[in-house]
Amino acid sequence: MSRKLREKLLKKPVKDIKIAEIHSFKELIDAMYESGGFTAKKLAKATRILIEMFKDKECTRILAFPACILATGTRGIITDIIKRKLFDVVITTCGSLDHDLARSFKDYYHGYFEADDEMLHKRGINRIGNVFLPNESYGIIIEKEMDKILSIIIKDKKITKLSTRELCWIMGEHISDESSFLYWAWKNKIPVFIPGITDGAVGWHIWRYSQLNNITIDILKDEQELSDVIFESKKLGALIIGGGISKHHTIWWSQFKDGLNYAVYITTAVEWDGSLSGARPREAVSWGKINVKAKKAVVECDATIALPLMFAAIFEELNL
Repeated sequence: MSRKLREKLLKKPVKDIKIAEIHSFKELIDAMYESGGFTAKKLAKATRILIEMFKDKECTRILAFPACILATGTRGIITDIIKRKLFDVVITTCGSLDHDLARSFKDYYHGYFEADDEMLHKRGINRIGNVFLPNESYGIIIEKEMDKILSIIIKDKKITKLSTRELCWIMGEHISDESSFLYWAWKNKIPVFIPGITDGAVGWHIWRYSQLNNITIDILKDEQELSDVIFESKKLGALIIGGGISKHHTIWWSQFKDGLNYAVYITTAVEWDGSLSGARPREAVSWGKINVKAKKAVVECDATIALPLMFAAIFEELNL
């Protein structure tokens, strides 16, 4: 028995990556898998799971992500994913609306992590990591465009109560810019849910506008729509980037349909502090949020590195 176990454990040898012989992103991912270690194999395994999920016609696919990556060029990957209808549902944060709206009209700029933040503040420049956002590219433009959008909602559409999904589609229609993920969500009628709508500039401006106008966000309408999606699904799969409310809302609803059948996490958070953001897929199994037979993987990597590699290979495999 011990000998058979040893043979089983030593079944697959490590293979070198021969970079000169690699001619596509898919070949690179395959070589990373065969290399055996460390996060390279995890990233390759996650890519293979996503490809299988995308090919599964019975699977309803959910994309969950935080706002920060939309402040970078990774926004283009999120936009391309939604443009190509790879996911059926998006769950994200208010900050994602902020950055998508702002960058549809203004630029963000290359900065650096070690910047003097007091100096930046005095000059009207905000910082997200090594990205600089001048006031005119964030708060000012968001206020200007949200006033237009809220006026359209109340005066033109005669709407006084709406869900975040409805808000996102109206925003996408207003933005009308192919670089915007909200535009493609509206164009392709992919629902975008924002469970923490008040935690950001867009939500704050809705509150501000509501002080003098009759407008309300109906969160429970979102939950009903999301409930319908979940319970009408045969299978569920999710790519969960980062943590926080987007991650938890995705796995929370999945438990009511026997858990996710496919689950890929991309995270830099640790699990030893007990945080939701750092919790691995195996912990979600204990809650029934990921099915015990699910195909699952976690990639400990900055999403701005992982996503370009993974989706370059996925697009090749799916001929997108």
